[in-house]
Amino acid sequence: MDLLVYSGLELIGDGVMKLPFLRALRQRWPAARITWLAGKGKTVYAHTLAPLAAPLIDEIIEAAGIGSRAGELLRRPLPERRFDLVIDTQRRVLTTLILRRIRSGCFVSGAARFLLSDKRPKRGYERPLRLVDQLLDLVAIAGGERVEPRFDLALGAPWSEAAALALPPGPLYVGIAPGAGGAQKRWPLDRFAALAQAQQERGRKAVLLLGPDERGWEEALRTDLPEALLPLQDRRIAAEIATSPLFTMALGQRLAVAVANDSGTGHLLAASGVAMISLFGPSPAAKFAPAARRLTLIEAQRFGSSEMAAIPLAAVSDAVERSLVATPPPSPGRPEAAP
Repeated sequence: MDLLVYSGLELIGDGVMKLPFLRALRQRWPAARITWLAGKGKTVYAHTLAPLAAPLIDEIIEAAGIGSRAGELLRRPLPERRFDLVIDTQRRVLTTLILRRIRSGCFVSGAARFLLSDKRPKRGYERPLRLVDQLLDLVAIAGGERVEPRFDLALGAPWSEAAALALPPGPLYVGIAPGAGGAQKRWPLDRFAALAQAQQERGRKAVLLLGPDERGWEEALRTDLPEALLPLQDRRIAAEIATSPLFTMALGQRLAVAVANDSGTGHLLAASGVAMISLFGPSPAAKFAPAARRLTLIEAQRFGSSEMAAIPLAAVSDAVERSLVATPPPSPGRPEAAP
């Protein structure tokens, strides 16, 4: 079976969020030859995330110049190719009309409420808010059944070995990622520090994950939390490994639980399969929550405000304790809300 998946392009955030979709494709069609068509730009699946995409995608076509201009309707994209199934992951009608001209046995697209799709969801279908759930629904519609992706992420030796060096066997590690793309999305840093301190007082090892934008916090956190580990700043790790998102994922596989804001680091950790506690304020969790094996959402609105500072330390501490004693379910399911 030849299967084509169309996307515009993938930056690192897009690529990480779509990983469960890639796994679901391979689970549903294990023997298929899967071609990934990035019609409007580059994709991290051919570069930064290539080690993760390689077992899932057989061919990548980048910056193909397909799906942008009305004039493309006058010619057939990929004229020498025919696919048994084409899955269109975007919903711009012009792009979908262009893609329909690719020779295929079946075409599936959510554009115009599936009006241009050969297969459609049942009457009354409501499109989910989360991008990853929308993509998983496309797999279900095209393949006749929903597939819940596994989180058995296989990372190569450079990253897994470096993670083992930074977080050796023995301690129970609790990951804490205090950064986010905007100040309005960050839980107060002093509460993250208090959470880390409380974990260490319980005999656990706090692991602080500071990205490039949080390097200014390093000195103060090392002073306040001298026993905490900062693996992304570990001088024993080569810079090209430490700065790779695959290293963050490898670290996530060694954590018992992780706490993060609505951030890129949070999505990387979720992709690793670790039990996640995600903190949300102004951005809607229903739309932006990461896909995780086990996910607990704590939303500021529960506490009377959209500001992150409304989330009390006790709520996050309690969620950590529940995650540490809970048995992870065999499939990721939908996000659960903290009681």
